[in-house]
Amino acid sequence: MANETFTLAAFASGLRLEAIPEAAAERAKALTLDLLGSAVRARVEAESTPSVMAALARLGLDGEGGCTVMGDGRGYAPPVAALLNGVLGHSLDFDDTHAESSLHPSAPVVPAALAAGELAGADGATVLAAIVAGYEVCCRLGLALDPAAHYARGFHPTATAGTFGAAAAAGRVLGLDADRMASAFGVAGSQAAGSLQFLQNGAWNKRWQVGQAAMNGLIAASLAAEGFRGSAAAIEGRHGLLAGYTDAPRPERAVQGLGRDWETLRIAVKPYPSCRYSHAALDGLLELRRRHGLTGGDVRALEVGLHRSGVVLVGEPEAAKRRPRNVVDGQFSMAFCAAVALDQGGFGWDDYRRLGDSAIDALCDKITVVRDEAVEAASPHPFGARVSLRTAKGDFELSVRDPSGEPGSFPDRAALEAKFLALAEPVLGEGARRLADRVLALERFGQVGEALAPRRPAGRRRSAA
Repeated sequence: MANETFTLAAFASGLRLEAIPEAAAERAKALTLDLLGSAVRARVEAESTPSVMAALARLGLDGEGGCTVMGDGRGYAPPVAALLNGVLGHSLDFDDTHAESSLHPSAPVVPAALAAGELAGADGATVLAAIVAGYEVCCRLGLALDPAAHYARGFHPTATAGTFGAAAAAGRVLGLDADRMASAFGVAGSQAAGSLQFLQNGAWNKRWQVGQAAMNGLIAASLAAEGFRGSAAAIEGRHGLLAGYTDAPRPERAVQGLGRDWETLRIAVKPYPSCRYSHAALDGLLELRRRHGLTGGDVRALEVGLHRSGVVLVGEPEAAKRRPRNVVDGQFSMAFCAAVALDQGGFGWDDYRRLGDSAIDALCDKITVVRDEAVEAASPHPFGARVSLRTAKGDFELSVRDPSGEPGSFPDRAALEAKFLALAEPVLGEGARRLADRVLALERFGQVGEALAPRRPAGRRRSAA
């Protein structure tokens, strides 16, 4: 290991918008918009939102402040805004993914950057550069942890690596130099946490721990800005991130090509509101359904071949995955997602209403998920799939190397806006279009808060308290 902590700290602290390729800056704005759409809808619809808001009120943390929470008409204190936007942005499981590191970078990074920007009165260009800095740190640490080994230890990389990405983004906005950024990473190393145990019972920990990563990153950067001394070598040290969180560290991946190869351009968006490991299979099933005129009633059996990490998340234990009864379990059930797609020819957020539907349960009983070594060997990232379908009209098989939304099929502006508006318009009304236009021109605003102004609900849906 070779001082990865300071190398990343120096990069993040010194990154300027003019040094970022235009394509990477444009991608960062698109990804920010994508996250905010999920956050807006989750503020009024995610089933965990009422308990989160009530807990903050009980703790006296719901007081007025100057920072934006999407879909909420009030302002909040910076750490609370970072927390809430992170929780909300991740609640629908509709936020972006970085395939090779198997994490969701925007949910921890963007809320930290926006809260820091409103706290500091920063301009949009500074915040945009900070978001890219956060993406690079978060994704590179996900690679260095080796996602399969990190998952095998029971960790959730969006929350662990995400804490460092959030600290990098917030620290860049707050103007930390390399030494203080490294100190912020030292504090982040004590806060990085995220367990996969939520898979046991459909718990809401997953969305909470990502919001906590955003908040902890902001707090770490704020402490460092005030001269607080964080631990040295937080990434490569004897008790650092790579020693404590993985059995297969790859420290070189943290800094390889830094400033030349932009992981930001490898971040993808989701077409379906479920675990990314389910998406290639859904693409394949929808294509077979369309190509051969199939319906759910034609299906006799379906085998889905996935990467071993995907089997752990969306395929096992088989009996439980065939009978999800809450949204989190549905988001991590290959059987449920596939059954809905086969039955109705698509899969969107509103389709979780079909949890417990007898027709879907019957289809789930016909679906088996297995580890497929050919899928694992076919791509450098873990998100491919093979679908083998037996039907009344014949047997069909299709392998999908890359799920839709990856860099090779990244949606254009019109498609991104359509996804955002489908989520945000029911909450913000006409303000959704204004918000989209402003976020996609983020660097033009003298203060980032001006870009976030169209946040107030339109009163079309019942708000989650």
